[in-house]
Amino acid sequence: MKVIAFISGKGGTGKTSMVASFAKVAAPVVAADCDVDAANLSLLLDGKVEHTERFMAGQKAHINPDLCTGCDLCYERCRFDAIRPVDTLYEIDQLACEGCRVCHQACDFDAVELTDNDAGEVQVLAAATGPVVRAALEPAQSNSGKLVTRVRVLAREESDRHGLDLVLLDGPPGIGCPVHATLADVDLVVVVTEPTPSGEHDLARALDLLRKFGRPAQVIINKADLSLTMTERIHKLTETHGGEVIGELPFVPTVPAALAQRRSLLEDATLRPLLEALWARIQGHPALQAETEPAAAEVMTK
Repeated sequence: MKVIAFISGKGGTGKTSMVASFAKVAAPVVAADCDVDAANLSLLLDGKVEHTERFMAGQKAHINPDLCTGCDLCYERCRFDAIRPVDTLYEIDQLACEGCRVCHQACDFDAVELTDNDAGEVQVLAAATGPVVRAALEPAQSNSGKLVTRVRVLAREESDRHGLDLVLLDGPPGIGCPVHATLADVDLVVVVTEPTPSGEHDLARALDLLRKFGRPAQVIINKADLSLTMTERIHKLTETHGGEVIGELPFVPTVPAALAQRRSLLEDATLRPLLEALWARIQGHPALQAETEPAAAEVMTK
């Protein structure tokens, strides 16, 4: 089995719409949306939900009013202002609680109880292109790296269950913990960028991260004709970081309206042959031909 991760360094580059297109070209494949804060790959790869599970991460504190004496110890020690007075007793704001356990340790009357925290949801869908794995992090939760890891694990399980040898990961924007979790044990990374100052800046950060991870990088420049000067700079930047620009896509004004109607980029006569050529370049990368597993170990996430 081979795993290809698609990242962008920033949002809005067109990465997700490309991943959906590549999934349709390469079908059947497993597609997984690792942007658990704003998952939208399944909007373009519609499917029927086959499996749903809750994602539990960390713990939250609760005050038992029957045991609380109003002694103020937990209120005084909470550094997150999560404990508030209610009449003569106290209660905990669940959105503000960080699960640090200080209140639990401070209470001499066992009034503070700890319960497992429901942080999100993971789903597996059956789509025309193959299994689609997605997740949604609940508001005010900070364990997105672990949730991304769960998405990847389920994607591999679906690959084994259906006998599919290719997994496409639609990564989150940025270069933080969720991206680190996405990049664990992948064979190839494709970075989708745009010819803008922010696109150039965030591409540099993404390529630097991939170099530290020891991952081979291919780059796609979307809307390349909007600024030929910036496009040339991105070519030079990619070469400097040891990556490879495998192709460019033009700006097509009708694309936003098509995506709003959940239509694939492959339906555009201009983009379809270009996307198919890009997929051929991706498939031809030596990392996808090798039989050995990636050298890097599993990434630990917060």
